[in-house]
Amino acid sequence: MKELSMQGDYFSEWLNRFIYHLRMRNYSPRTIKSYEGTIKKYGYYLWIRRNRGMEKLSIYWTDLRNARLDTEIDSTPILINDFLLFISSEKNYKPTTLQRVISSLSSFYRYCYTQGIIEANPMAGIDRPKIKDKEIRYLKHNQVLKLLESIQDQRDRLIIRTIYATGVRVSELCSISLNDIDFEENTIRIKGKGGKIRIVFIDDETLKEISKYSAGNIDGPLFLGQQGRNISPRTVQYIFNKYAPSGITPHKIRHSYASELYKRSKNLRVVQENLGHSSIQTTEIYLHTDIDERKQVYQQYFPLSDNKD
Repeated sequence: MKELSMQGDYFSEWLNRFIYHLRMRNYSPRTIKSYEGTIKKYGYYLWIRRNRGMEKLSIYWTDLRNARLDTEIDSTPILINDFLLFISSEKNYKPTTLQRVISSLSSFYRYCYTQGIIEANPMAGIDRPKIKDKEIRYLKHNQVLKLLESIQDQRDRLIIRTIYATGVRVSELCSISLNDIDFEENTIRIKGKGGKIRIVFIDDETLKEISKYSAGNIDGPLFLGQQGRNISPRTVQYIFNKYAPSGITPHKIRHSYASELYKRSKNLRVVQENLGHSSIQTTEIYLHTDIDERKQVYQQYFPLSDNKD
């Protein structure tokens, strides 16, 4: 049994501790702000229900300045589902937005459970909304090569090529320094989410272009931005808007990397580690069974296929 206290299990105290926990794990300020906003709303929701009643919920929700966070964290799947239904009725949330709400609450309650202030994690009983058309549009290998061939600017072409060659995130690309690159081992040292370090691999041709572009320098940012600092994610996004087909973002090129590597290797674990995913379920949404492979399997094994004996 957990020890009960007067305030130790209130949102007003444990939300601050959770935010500190996220900062220590090097979460971005934007992510922390999003988590904090979601958890505050759930805390306000519980306080209103517990202290003012369901009939006052909509009234208080229009002005949350009158709501408070001095209410117990301990919750149930029913309460959380009620909260999701309520915010969906107040505003037409997309499934992807509800996914982010659920992810924020899951992280918070997982933290609370590990701290021993709740006896069970209520998020274990929450179903995530199904997202239609979840397959992300991406470019096949030959399409990426055509995109690269169409770019005359050396830096801009190399930025897109490096994302495709390594599968790194935009934030990771922007933070690469020349001394992170091992030209002999064909590797780059990447600082990923939460400050985690991983090694990614890179092909000879891309390394040759990096060597040519860096003009013999061995230190400093790989891609320079303003005032000699690392290039910004916004600049990378601008480059994609300038050259790439409509809808093709840096994330989609990362997706192309994952799909092409898995299609040829069939090694999901390696793809996961190369992408820097902590969960293999995250990696699975990037992967496609290639249509040529599906056609071959169909023709070989389905009994009505013309090529089936």
